[in-house]
Amino acid sequence: MQPHRSRYWLNADPEDPKVFRQQAATVCELYEQAGRLAEQGIHLVSTDEKTGIQALERLYPDIPPGPGRVQRREYEYIRHGTLCLTANLEIWCGWIIAPTLGPTRTEADFLAHVEQTVSTDPQAGWVFITDNLNTHQSESLVLWVAQACGIEGDLGVKGKRGVLKSQASRAAFLSDPGHRIRFVYTPKHTSWLNQVELWFSILVRKLLRRSSFSSVEDLKARILAFIDYFNHTMAKPIHWLYSVEPRPSTGTG
Repeated sequence: MQPHRSRYWLNADPEDPKVFRQQAATVCELYEQAGRLAEQGIHLVSTDEKTGIQALERLYPDIPPGPGRVQRREYEYIRHGTLCLTANLEIWCGWIIAPTLGPTRTEADFLAHVEQTVSTDPQAGWVFITDNLNTHQSESLVLWVAQACGIEGDLGVKGKRGVLKSQASRAAFLSDPGHRIRFVYTPKHTSWLNQVELWFSILVRKLLRRSSFSSVEDLKARILAFIDYFNHTMAKPIHWLYSVEPRPSTGTG
Protein backbone atom coordinates (compact mmCIF):
# COMPACT_ATOMS: atom_id res chain seq x y z
CA MET A 1 0.00 0.00 0.00
CA GLN A 2 3.02 2.33 0.55
CA PRO A 3 1.30 4.50 3.21
CA HIS A 4 4.33 6.81 3.35
CA ARG A 5 3.52 8.17 -0.10
CA SER A 6 1.10 11.04 -0.77
CA ARG A 7 0.04 13.31 -3.60
CA TYR A 8 -1.72 16.68 -3.71
CA TRP A 9 -5.23 16.73 -5.14
CA LEU A 10 -7.96 19.31 -5.66
CA ASN A 11 -11.65 18.49 -5.32
CA ALA A 12 -13.71 19.87 -8.19
CA ASP A 13 -16.61 20.48 -5.75
CA PRO A 14 -18.91 22.11 -8.33
CA GLU A 15 -21.24 24.86 -7.13
CA ASP A 16 -23.96 23.54 -9.43
CA PRO A 17 -23.56 19.78 -10.14
CA LYS A 18 -26.07 19.94 -12.99
CA VAL A 19 -24.15 22.68 -14.82
CA PHE A 20 -20.90 20.83 -14.10
CA ARG A 21 -22.23 17.63 -15.72
CA GLN A 22 -23.45 19.58 -18.74
CA GLN A 23 -20.06 21.23 -19.24
CA ALA A 24 -18.14 17.99 -18.71
CA ALA A 25 -20.50 16.10 -21.02
CA THR A 26 -19.94 18.70 -23.77
CA VAL A 27 -16.17 18.15 -23.57
CA CYS A 28 -16.43 14.34 -23.51
CA GLU A 29 -18.90 14.32 -26.41
CA LEU A 30 -16.54 16.45 -28.48
CA TYR A 31 -13.74 13.96 -27.82
CA GLU A 32 -15.99 11.19 -29.16
CA GLN A 33 -16.79 13.25 -32.26
CA ALA A 34 -13.17 14.20 -33.05
CA GLY A 35 -12.82 11.82 -35.99
CA ARG A 36 -16.10 12.91 -37.58
CA LEU A 37 -15.23 16.57 -37.08
CA ALA A 38 -11.87 16.03 -38.78
CA GLU A 39 -13.66 14.49 -41.78
CA GLN A 40 -15.74 17.69 -41.97
CA GLY A 41 -12.60 19.85 -41.94
CA ILE A 42 -12.92 20.94 -38.30
CA HIS A 43 -9.92 20.80 -36.00
CA LEU A 44 -10.65 19.82 -32.39
CA VAL A 45 -7.66 20.65 -30.20
CA SER A 46 -6.99 20.52 -26.48
CA THR A 47 -4.95 23.61 -25.56
CA ASP A 48 -3.16 24.74 -22.43
CA GLU A 49 0.04 26.28 -21.10
CA LYS A 50 2.76 24.54 -19.13
CA THR A 51 4.48 27.35 -17.28
CA GLY A 52 7.77 27.60 -15.45
CA ILE A 53 9.66 24.91 -17.38
CA GLN A 54 13.16 25.30 -15.96
CA ALA A 55 16.37 25.14 -17.95
CA LEU A 56 18.44 23.34 -15.32
CA GLU A 57 22.01 22.29 -16.03
CA ARG A 58 23.52 19.64 -13.76
CA LEU A 59 26.98 20.52 -12.49
CA TYR A 60 28.30 17.03 -13.30
CA PRO A 61 27.21 14.26 -15.70
CA ASP A 62 24.95 11.43 -14.53
CA ILE A 63 26.48 8.14 -13.43
CA PRO A 64 24.76 5.52 -15.60
CA PRO A 65 23.04 2.50 -14.03
CA GLY A 66 24.86 -0.81 -13.79
CA PRO A 67 24.48 -4.25 -12.23
CA GLY A 68 22.97 -3.68 -8.80
CA ARG A 69 23.26 0.12 -9.18
CA VAL A 70 20.60 2.67 -10.07
CA GLN A 71 21.36 5.78 -12.10
CA ARG A 72 22.85 8.57 -10.03
CA ARG A 73 22.17 12.22 -10.78
CA GLU A 74 24.06 15.26 -9.56
CA TYR A 75 22.12 17.12 -6.88
CA GLU A 76 23.38 20.62 -7.66
CA TYR A 77 22.51 22.53 -10.79
CA ILE A 78 22.73 25.88 -12.57
CA ARG A 79 19.42 27.61 -13.24
CA HIS A 80 19.39 29.28 -16.66
CA GLY A 81 15.79 30.54 -16.73
CA THR A 82 12.32 29.31 -17.60
CA LEU A 83 9.96 28.91 -20.55
CA CYS A 84 6.21 28.65 -20.98
CA LEU A 85 5.00 26.05 -23.50
CA THR A 86 1.56 26.49 -25.04
CA ALA A 87 0.56 23.31 -26.84
CA ASN A 88 -2.35 21.99 -28.90
CA LEU A 89 -3.19 18.30 -28.87
CA GLU A 90 -5.11 17.41 -32.07
CA ILE A 91 -7.64 15.01 -30.60
CA TRP A 92 -8.38 12.74 -33.57
CA CYS A 93 -4.74 11.75 -34.13
CA GLY A 94 -2.85 12.69 -30.96
CA TRP A 95 -0.36 15.05 -32.67
CA ILE A 96 0.99 18.19 -31.05
CA ILE A 97 0.49 21.02 -33.54
CA ALA A 98 1.71 24.66 -33.69
CA PRO A 99 3.38 24.79 -30.25
CA THR A 100 4.71 28.10 -28.98
CA LEU A 101 7.47 28.67 -26.45
CA GLY A 102 8.26 31.95 -24.73
CA PRO A 103 9.14 33.56 -21.41
CA THR A 104 5.63 34.72 -20.45
CA ARG A 105 1.96 33.70 -20.40
CA THR A 106 0.04 36.86 -21.16
CA GLU A 107 -3.13 37.81 -23.03
CA ALA A 108 -0.99 38.78 -26.02
CA ASP A 109 0.92 35.48 -25.84
CA PHE A 110 -2.26 33.40 -25.96
CA LEU A 111 -3.75 35.43 -28.79
CA ALA A 112 -0.53 35.04 -30.79
CA HIS A 113 -0.65 31.30 -30.15
CA VAL A 114 -4.24 31.02 -31.38
CA GLU A 115 -3.43 33.09 -34.46
CA GLN A 116 -0.42 30.88 -35.24
CA THR A 117 -2.49 27.73 -34.77
CA VAL A 118 -5.36 28.85 -37.01
CA SER A 119 -2.89 30.02 -39.68
CA THR A 120 -1.87 26.37 -40.25
CA ASP A 121 -5.33 25.84 -41.82
CA PRO A 122 -6.90 29.30 -42.04
CA GLN A 123 -10.18 28.39 -43.74
CA ALA A 124 -11.00 25.39 -41.54
CA GLY A 125 -13.19 25.25 -38.47
CA TRP A 126 -11.42 25.27 -35.13
CA VAL A 127 -12.63 24.18 -31.70
CA PHE A 128 -10.26 24.86 -28.80
CA ILE A 129 -10.87 23.01 -25.54
CA THR A 130 -9.25 25.02 -22.77
CA ASP A 131 -9.70 26.18 -19.19
CA ASN A 132 -11.23 29.36 -17.80
CA LEU A 133 -8.05 31.39 -17.39
CA ASN A 134 -8.79 35.07 -17.98
CA THR A 135 -6.31 35.25 -20.87
CA HIS A 136 -8.45 32.61 -22.63
CA GLN A 137 -11.46 34.93 -22.47
CA SER A 138 -9.86 38.28 -23.21
CA GLU A 139 -10.99 41.38 -25.06
CA SER A 140 -8.28 40.98 -27.70
CA LEU A 141 -9.28 37.37 -28.34
CA VAL A 142 -12.94 38.38 -28.84
CA LEU A 143 -11.96 41.11 -31.28
CA TRP A 144 -9.70 38.76 -33.25
CA VAL A 145 -12.30 35.97 -33.43
CA ALA A 146 -14.94 38.45 -34.61
CA GLN A 147 -12.63 39.67 -37.36
CA ALA A 148 -11.50 36.16 -38.39
CA CYS A 149 -15.09 34.91 -38.54
CA GLY A 150 -16.45 37.97 -40.35
CA ILE A 151 -18.71 38.93 -37.43
CA GLU A 152 -19.81 42.53 -37.70
CA GLY A 153 -21.66 44.74 -35.27
CA ASP A 154 -21.05 46.53 -31.99
CA LEU A 155 -19.25 44.33 -29.49
CA GLY A 156 -19.60 46.88 -26.71
CA VAL A 157 -17.02 48.28 -24.32
CA LYS A 158 -14.95 46.32 -21.83
CA GLY A 159 -16.26 46.79 -18.31
CA LYS A 160 -19.36 48.66 -19.45
CA ARG A 161 -21.63 46.95 -21.97
CA GLY A 162 -22.13 44.34 -24.69
CA VAL A 163 -20.06 41.28 -25.47
CA LEU A 164 -16.90 42.87 -24.11
CA LYS A 165 -18.45 43.89 -20.78
CA SER A 166 -17.28 41.01 -18.57
CA GLN A 167 -15.30 37.80 -18.63
CA ALA A 168 -18.59 35.87 -18.58
CA SER A 169 -20.01 37.76 -21.57
CA ARG A 170 -16.77 37.33 -23.51
CA ALA A 171 -16.71 33.60 -22.72
CA ALA A 172 -20.30 33.26 -23.96
CA PHE A 173 -19.33 34.91 -27.26
CA LEU A 174 -16.16 32.85 -27.70
CA SER A 175 -18.01 29.58 -27.04
CA ASP A 176 -20.85 30.28 -29.50
CA PRO A 177 -21.26 27.05 -31.54
CA GLY A 178 -22.19 29.11 -34.59
CA HIS A 179 -18.69 30.54 -34.90
CA ARG A 180 -16.11 28.94 -37.20
CA ILE A 181 -13.51 29.47 -34.47
CA ARG A 182 -14.78 28.79 -30.99
CA PHE A 183 -13.67 27.83 -27.51
CA VAL A 184 -15.13 25.18 -25.22
CA TYR A 185 -14.27 25.70 -21.58
CA THR A 186 -13.73 22.95 -19.06
CA PRO A 187 -15.39 23.37 -15.65
CA LYS A 188 -13.37 24.91 -12.83
CA HIS A 189 -10.75 22.64 -11.23
CA THR A 190 -10.93 19.95 -13.91
CA SER A 191 -7.52 19.80 -15.54
CA TRP A 192 -8.15 16.06 -15.88
CA LEU A 193 -10.77 16.84 -18.55
CA ASN A 194 -8.19 18.51 -20.79
CA GLN A 195 -6.36 15.86 -22.79
CA VAL A 196 -3.23 17.95 -23.40
CA GLU A 197 -2.52 17.62 -19.66
CA LEU A 198 -1.86 13.92 -20.27
CA TRP A 199 0.66 14.83 -22.95
CA PHE A 200 2.38 17.28 -20.59
CA SER A 201 2.98 14.36 -18.22
CA ILE A 202 4.62 12.46 -21.10
CA LEU A 203 6.87 15.44 -21.80
CA VAL A 204 7.95 15.54 -18.16
CA ARG A 205 8.64 11.81 -17.91
CA LYS A 206 10.37 11.39 -21.26
CA LEU A 207 12.39 14.61 -21.46
CA LEU A 208 12.29 17.20 -18.69
CA ARG A 209 12.78 15.07 -15.60
CA ARG A 210 16.02 13.38 -16.68
CA SER A 211 17.66 16.04 -18.84
CA SER A 212 20.25 18.75 -18.34
CA PHE A 213 19.93 21.96 -20.36
CA SER A 214 22.78 24.35 -21.01
CA SER A 215 20.52 27.36 -21.72
CA VAL A 216 16.95 28.44 -22.36
CA GLU A 217 17.68 28.14 -26.10
CA ASP A 218 18.84 24.55 -25.56
CA LEU A 219 15.65 23.80 -23.61
CA LYS A 220 13.49 25.25 -26.38
CA ALA A 221 15.30 23.34 -29.13
CA ARG A 222 15.04 20.04 -27.30
CA ILE A 223 11.34 20.48 -26.49
CA LEU A 224 10.61 21.17 -30.17
CA ALA A 225 12.76 18.19 -31.19
CA PHE A 226 10.88 15.98 -28.74
CA ILE A 227 7.53 17.15 -30.14
CA ASP A 228 8.69 16.26 -33.66
CA TYR A 229 9.91 12.85 -32.44
CA PHE A 230 6.66 12.27 -30.54
CA ASN A 231 4.51 13.10 -33.55
CA HIS A 232 6.44 10.70 -35.79
CA THR A 233 6.83 7.76 -33.42
CA MET A 234 4.47 7.91 -30.43
CA ALA A 235 1.37 9.94 -31.27
CA LYS A 236 -2.00 8.20 -31.19
CA PRO A 237 -5.52 9.13 -30.09
CA ILE A 238 -6.06 8.95 -26.34
CA HIS A 239 -8.38 6.15 -25.25
CA TRP A 240 -10.70 8.35 -23.21
CA LEU A 241 -12.19 6.69 -20.14
CA TYR A 242 -13.16 9.62 -17.91
CA SER A 243 -16.83 10.13 -17.15
CA VAL A 244 -18.75 13.37 -16.63
CA GLU A 245 -18.82 12.91 -12.85
CA PRO A 246 -16.55 15.14 -10.72
CA ARG A 247 -13.31 13.51 -9.54
CA PRO A 248 -10.25 14.68 -7.65
CA SER A 249 -7.77 16.66 -9.74
CA THR A 250 -4.01 16.59 -9.24
CA GLY A 251 -3.94 20.29 -10.09
CA THR A 252 -1.26 19.83 -12.75
CA GLY A 253 -0.80 21.92 -15.85
